[in-house]
Amino acid sequence: MRKTRFRFYQSIYFKIPLLFLFILLISFQFIGVFFIDQLESQTINQTKAQINTQADFLMNNVVNVMVNNAEDSQQTYVQLNQTLDTFTSTLPVRINVVNNSETIIATNQGSELSLIGTQTTEPEVRNVILNRSMMELESYDNETKTPQYQIIKPLLTPDGTSILGALLIETNLNQVYQQNNNIIDLFVQATFLAIVIAIVIALVLSQGLTRPIEEMRQQALRISEGVYNYPATIYGTDELGELANTINELAIKVKDAQESTESERQRLDGILRHMTDGVIGTDHRGKVLLVNDRALSLLNLREDQAHGQSILKLLGIEDQFKLNDLFRKEQEILMVQDDAEQSIYKGEFSIIKRDSGFISGLVCVLTDVTEQQKTEQERRDFVSNVSHELRTPLTSIKSYSEALAEGAWQDESIAPHFLEVIESESNRMIRMISNLLDLSKIDGGQIVLNKDYVDLKRVLNFILDRLEFTVANDPNGENYQIVREFTPRDIYVDIDQDRMTQVIDNLLNNAIKYSPDGGTVTVRLSEEQGYVKVSVIDEGLGISKSDAERLFERFYRVDKARSREQGGSGLGLAISKEVIELHGGQIWVESVEGKGSNFSFTLPSTSFEDIEEDWG
Repeated sequence: MRKTRFRFYQSIYFKIPLLFLFILLISFQFIGVFFIDQLESQTINQTKAQINTQADFLMNNVVNVMVNNAEDSQQTYVQLNQTLDTFTSTLPVRINVVNNSETIIATNQGSELSLIGTQTTEPEVRNVILNRSMMELESYDNETKTPQYQIIKPLLTPDGTSILGALLIETNLNQVYQQNNNIIDLFVQATFLAIVIAIVIALVLSQGLTRPIEEMRQQALRISEGVYNYPATIYGTDELGELANTINELAIKVKDAQESTESERQRLDGILRHMTDGVIGTDHRGKVLLVNDRALSLLNLREDQAHGQSILKLLGIEDQFKLNDLFRKEQEILMVQDDAEQSIYKGEFSIIKRDSGFISGLVCVLTDVTEQQKTEQERRDFVSNVSHELRTPLTSIKSYSEALAEGAWQDESIAPHFLEVIESESNRMIRMISNLLDLSKIDGGQIVLNKDYVDLKRVLNFILDRLEFTVANDPNGENYQIVREFTPRDIYVDIDQDRMTQVIDNLLNNAIKYSPDGGTVTVRLSEEQGYVKVSVIDEGLGISKSDAERLFERFYRVDKARSREQGGSGLGLAISKEVIELHGGQIWVESVEGKGSNFSFTLPSTSFEDIEEDWG
């Protein structure tokens, strides 16, 4: 009996009326609080406003009496009493008139007639006379146990220059609060009646809802036991009717699903067998339960050698890790096999967790990354040998040195300039070596740009003058034409001049390398909507679309053989891309294979006002 009663309290039949009751109580509580607060606020404010309006009218009459009878105190007293008698209110009101000497000169209370001619004892009246400002007070009278409202207004002459005294009006608010309490009692009675009616309606609705739900519960239990021949009764076309119909359809689908489970398992086994990655499954103790053919091939084992084996021992990592480490391991593990090829496998581990949180096993996915790791290692080693990037400054130094050796040192007009270029290129070569070796630091945000405002047109002219001198003295006799298309206005940009020179040199050298003899290299400088655009256009071999998409990747070469012959490292454009992006710009290539390429980059432009502000 007790168990049945307990189940009743847990049933929807009980919970729905309880929920209705809870919602109603909360709703009526919020509504009641708001209603009572608004009722009290409005009635009190209306009462105060009414008294204030009457007080203003009375104050004007009192001022007129006091001004007109300023010399006759007896006449003032008589007329003031007559004026006070005209004051009417639904609430009991006490009125006192006090002159500017703080003496009571009139009252409407017979019990206070003896106070006429005496000094007032109320400090609030004195403050009003002193400050000439109205005062409102709301207090509680402990003797009468009633709330009081008091308003004191200064009596000023019509021109407002003199204070005649003060008008005190005090009323009892008990009647107002009593009216509010009567309304609140009526509201509470109506609320209780509404709750009773709502509970009765909720019980009726609850019974209509719980009956089909109970039948559907019984049907679900039968489905769990494998009995599918007793469909649930459908009472209507509402949501419960649709749910009953869904449960009936579910019974049919569960039966079909059970029949297809075995075929699905076989299909999964086929997928595992033909995966390109190795898959190993274990139980919660780390014992191998499942291993596909690819994993056996990678580990050079037979299936009977793998099953039941500890996964730590199977992978040869029992000295480095414990089983709990694999359960907590989120990153990948690289494992080196002790074989002739020194194969490297990447292991990624995922735990199999039940809904209860119990870890029931582990899945390991093995991937052969031998070639990938070797390639990455080769590229890392190659970074230390990318001094081929220094070919441009070395060529410049060699050209200027030969010119000096051939007699240019005797020409005082050009020899200092040549020496200056040699020194500048030597220093830049040293900096470039450091920058190339620190290429990896760029990705970590550790590179600091030594920025300064420079005239980009002047920088380009300097680089192109040097390039023209270099190609003019090319020992191979190749002929190149350098065309400059610059905007007529000086363009200032905030850049690291050395690193930007490195970028421009790289683009120009590539244009020379991949252009035929006698080709034209065009360098274009323009402004576009807050950005400065630099373009290097050649008439060379061009680049295919597939190569152009990967051209700025590190170590990527379009023509590997040609690039190696000319000392290319596959890093120049990658470094250029990093430098441009550090300056807040973008770099890209537009090319047609066999017709040439257009390498462009943009930099944020700087107005003269910004430069003057920074220098100021």
